[in-house]
Amino acid sequence: MGTPAADGAPAVSPGTVAMSVSPRSPEFGGEAAGRREGDRLRFVGAATRRIARGLDLDEIVLGLCRATVPTFSDEILVYLRDPLPVGDERPVAPFVLRLRRTDRLRLTDLEGEELVLVPDPDPTPAAELCEVPNGSALAEVLRGVRPVFGDSDAARAALAELLGSDHPLPAGPRAVLAPLRGRRRVIGAAVFLRRPERAVFEPNDLLVAAQLATHTALGIDKAVLYGREAYIADELQRTMLPDSLPQPTGVRLASRYLPAAETARVGGDWYDAIPLPGSRVALVVGDVMGHSMTSAAIMGQLRTTAQTLAGLDLPPQEVLHHLDEQAQRLGENRMATCMYAVYDPVSHRITVANAGHPPPILLHLGGRAEVLRVPPGAPIGVGGVDFEAVELDAPAGATLLLYTDGLVESRLRDVWTGIEQLRERLAATAQLTGPDHSPPLEALCDDVLDMLGPGDRDDDIALLAARFDGIAPSDVAYWFLEPEDAAPGRARRLARRALARWDLEDLTDSVELLISEVVTNAVRYAERPVTLRLLRTDVLRCEVGDDSPQLPRQRRARETDEGGRGLFLVNRLARRWGATRLSGGKVVWFELAIPQG
Repeated sequence: MGTPAADGAPAVSPGTVAMSVSPRSPEFGGEAAGRREGDRLRFVGAATRRIARGLDLDEIVLGLCRATVPTFSDEILVYLRDPLPVGDERPVAPFVLRLRRTDRLRLTDLEGEELVLVPDPDPTPAAELCEVPNGSALAEVLRGVRPVFGDSDAARAALAELLGSDHPLPAGPRAVLAPLRGRRRVIGAAVFLRRPERAVFEPNDLLVAAQLATHTALGIDKAVLYGREAYIADELQRTMLPDSLPQPTGVRLASRYLPAAETARVGGDWYDAIPLPGSRVALVVGDVMGHSMTSAAIMGQLRTTAQTLAGLDLPPQEVLHHLDEQAQRLGENRMATCMYAVYDPVSHRITVANAGHPPPILLHLGGRAEVLRVPPGAPIGVGGVDFEAVELDAPAGATLLLYTDGLVESRLRDVWTGIEQLRERLAATAQLTGPDHSPPLEALCDDVLDMLGPGDRDDDIALLAARFDGIAPSDVAYWFLEPEDAAPGRARRLARRALARWDLEDLTDSVELLISEVVTNAVRYAERPVTLRLLRTDVLRCEVGDDSPQLPRQRRARETDEGGRGLFLVNRLARRWGATRLSGGKVVWFELAIPQG
């Protein structure tokens, strides 16, 4: 019995090595040659299967080494181009080969037993890097593509360049230099070496080396291409996700995104939070079906479309309807699920529309977690389907959790089992903070992801959590103004009274000036009553709405102009300001900082 080889490889004695014959073993006649050819074919089949099992570059190279040492050779050195060219990239010349892996076994005699092959703890040193200039002996051998014996003059010079002068070469045909050629170019080289105690390589062994080199090179080529595609798709998806979440009034937000396992890491999950007029916010979570760069690209187009539709202030069901049309324009089988919700912090209500997505979960302040009953709807891209929206209570202190199916569905559980486990996890987390306090939002997201447990994830995960703080009715003032010349004066008086009630008299002069300018502009174009709303939160926000879709634009007024300076004043005095077009007009808003103390 022999001792184990490296990485659990079985010990092999020189007399039982499939691809060689011990010098002590008599061999004669065509029968022995036939057995050797049969052993060669079986070895090539087993070795190529082992190489093909590798999914990434290191696994493929390891498969080559484990398949060939000691069965085919006593030592192997694998060099690859650094950097490895990808696809149609033009590599620079001269190129550099880097030693990727080396395996070596040696013969030893253990307590009188027969000679066996065991791992060599001190392999022969070889050059880590080798530059291959044009016209060199190594470049000529690599250009020839076919494996060559190491005892020829050209091969010896090439091996000296590749391995370095410190690496001894066995005498006779006991070395094979095999170029590794991918689909378009040479990407490396493999060197097979046999010790003097072992039979020399035969001419047919060059065919074996060629098969091993071809399968290895094509596997490396494929792994590099897949790795680059996965990297590009992953970066594409991450750049399309929001860098940071907005901080809208009356709601706090947190999010998480986790890519899938390495075997299927590119997906199409996304989330978004989009501020809307009237201090509302749209909460969106979607999942494009499939795992590819195409899925990531479709995700980006649908997310951009959702942002544009949200800017038009369309109802949630209309947003999903237009997303469905956009998905159909992108091509066949471009389907996705999506949940679109709009939260209004003034009315403490949320409007939700669903397109085949897992239902959201609402965690109440007391610790009760409920799966919201929303119409399931059909996925985006099916076409010809009406979407339905429901309006639900969104009490202060409650937390809404939107997520993709990767969080609740896997090979080990169905989606509804996962949803129930998620609901129980949220309720258990809320119990830890007590009935009067909501769990911290960031910690809640981390705790939710902990339910995944160890193991590969089959799908990527997007998670969006919204804590509803709302705006108290006492912090809201709302009026309708007739579109007449007296409207600006009435707006100033109403604002003055509201500021006095809120003890914000220090802002009276600025608010009256800005409101007068904005309301005057609204009255000029409005045909229906103008709306005026003041909101007191950490800032003072003023919103003026009218039925004219034309958005105001800041411009520099000339000295002879009588108007055109209103927005200039707003821009100078307000902390922030903006204008948003609605389906029935527009809203112009500005914010002022509230004095502290």
